[in-house]
Amino acid sequence: MTNFSDLISYFRLLAEEHVSIKHSESEKHFFRFEIDEVLAGLNRGDVNFPMLILEGYSFTFTDNRADNPIKNRNGAFVLLGRVKDASDFETLHDAWDELEEIGDDILSRIRYDKEQRTVPVVRNFNLENVNASLIMNEIGNHAGIRYTFTISSPLNADYDSTKWEEQ
Repeated sequence: MTNFSDLISYFRLLAEEHVSIKHSESEKHFFRFEIDEVLAGLNRGDVNFPMLILEGYSFTFTDNRADNPIKNRNGAFVLLGRVKDASDFETLHDAWDELEEIGDDILSRIRYDKEQRTVPVVRNFNLENVNASLIMNEIGNHAGIRYTFTISSPLNADYDSTKWEEQ
């Protein structure tokens, strides 16, 4: 069984190992989507671009008539860069191109790790469940791409009597 902390650790590793991101404790490029963490970093000026922001995820469940229940984790990550002038469309398009290439690299790595069976949290990752959208924040001159994904995995829905104090 995997949980959100496993997903955080995995995406932090991706941010540390990708040659264009290179997250470290001294040069922060990775954040969880706790808005206070991102805003505090931006206000202190101790964030670096490009950055990888992992959002929290939501859950849905599929029962399949009580046979093989499935837990679906719907999540997202954002790749964010900064441009000097948001009205300079050539620079903006270059930033989106760079981020798209990094996003393709991340998706390729996730598929590779899935195939190698080295990372349980992405064992049931399916590229067909990924969507991406270009984003732009003119106030901070931030350009980015937001990727949504779903990771489905079997749910152990067996009743465990040791977890209940029956009256």
